[in-house]
Amino acid sequence: MRELSLHILDIAQNSIEAGAANIEIVISEDESSDVLTILIADDGRGIPAEILESIADPFVTSRKTRRVGLGIPLFREAARMAGGDLKIRSRVGEGTEITADFRLSSIDRAPLGDMAETMALLIVCNPDVNFKYQHTRGHAKFVCSTNTLVEILGDIPIGSPSAVPVIRSVIREGLKDVQVS
Repeated sequence: MRELSLHILDIAQNSIEAGAANIEIVISEDESSDVLTILIADDGRGIPAEILESIADPFVTSRKTRRVGLGIPLFREAARMAGGDLKIRSRVGEGTEITADFRLSSIDRAPLGDMAETMALLIVCNPDVNFKYQHTRGHAKFVCSTNTLVEILGDIPIGSPSAVPVIRSVIREGLKDVQVS
């Protein structure tokens, strides 16, 4: 995938398919330690231990619709190419947490991509899921949640196509404040 936001979209979609009611996406850019960290946590079904051991193998998947699962292996490879790695913690019945670290200055690190578009798509297409998106850069922090967006939208339903430009705008403005382009 050309952008990290597409990996985030893929992993969040896995969380939704695992029955998550709450998904948290945290991005931290720490220039002083040269690390970009992406964390995606959910309260879905969790991953059984026997699958968790081999989840980074592209030929292992819990899906019944196809025999391969490339999302996690590709995300892990993207992190490794940029001098980082990927870790997964999961408990059945409690949820899953995926953390990917990248060397921020690595020439091999894919660009972050359009997080406003990614989040707008996730939120509007999954109105029953509570999303929390947090992005920090240095000491600046932007936080946006489904609950905040519902308040901003007023009478516009969160799952409505007319909510998309509002959500996009709120997130883009927030990211501008923390100097994320």
